[in-house]
Amino acid sequence: MIENGTRALVEANGFEAGIGFPTGLSINDCAAHFTPNAGDHVVVQQDDVLKVDIGVHVNGHIVDSAFTMSWNDRYKPLLDAVRDATNTGIREAGIDVRLGDVGAAIQEVMESYEIELDGKTIPIKPIRNLCGHNIELYSIHSTKSVPIVASSDNTRMEEGELFAIETFGSTGRGYVDEQGVCSHYGKDQGQHAPPRTMAAKKLLAIIDKNFGTLPFCRRYLDRLGETQHYLGLKNLVDAGIVNTYLPLHDIKGSYTAQFEHTFILRPTVKEVLSRGDDY
Repeated sequence: MIENGTRALVEANGFEAGIGFPTGLSINDCAAHFTPNAGDHVVVQQDDVLKVDIGVHVNGHIVDSAFTMSWNDRYKPLLDAVRDATNTGIREAGIDVRLGDVGAAIQEVMESYEIELDGKTIPIKPIRNLCGHNIELYSIHSTKSVPIVASSDNTRMEEGELFAIETFGSTGRGYVDEQGVCSHYGKDQGQHAPPRTMAAKKLLAIIDKNFGTLPFCRRYLDRLGETQHYLGLKNLVDAGIVNTYLPLHDIKGSYTAQFEHTFILRPTVKEVLSRGDDY
């Protein structure tokens, strides 16, 4: 539903306009990089915390945004903390601002919140190994990372750059690991020898034509009619031509939240491109 709406709104046209990356639908302790593969029957429950991470592009110009939904008011402090942290990061960002300073401001705000769950008061922690990022043409995660904790990174934001301020908070340890079945993939931007198998060569041509360096998922290959893609995809991954991005989880039983906006640093204004009347 989300992806069909995106395709309709931007008048999707192959590689020229469409979805910027697979829609993230990560639940509870899974903070990011989950989207259902074909045949997945996961159903969102009333007590779940759902992160929705969406991207759109026109001619490779990408806008990245995310929000968190819950249907139980007990999670409101978690959502409030992460939303406040993201808005703080946007407010602190600007031309010539150090990335480490943005991270420190985000951390201070997020750690000022706590949540009560099952009679226990739990401090909300930023997920320290996740971060925001700058965005370049057809490249969702480019060369600069925006930390969400204090950092000694003295790299500065520059005029004309496009950034996504993306913050994650957790009731767990504040650190994620890769777990589970992969659904997110992306072509590596380095130089590689051509694939050896015909299945891999065919699939690489389809990836180049339809996604280039934009992330994709197995559902997108199915939609293109490539329902027997697994062997070719495995060959490309094994050769390092395609990278995998597995779901990212904090400890089991924890809850995570995410909020994100994209902005551009113009000479006299910081324009938030993903802000709307409802978010």
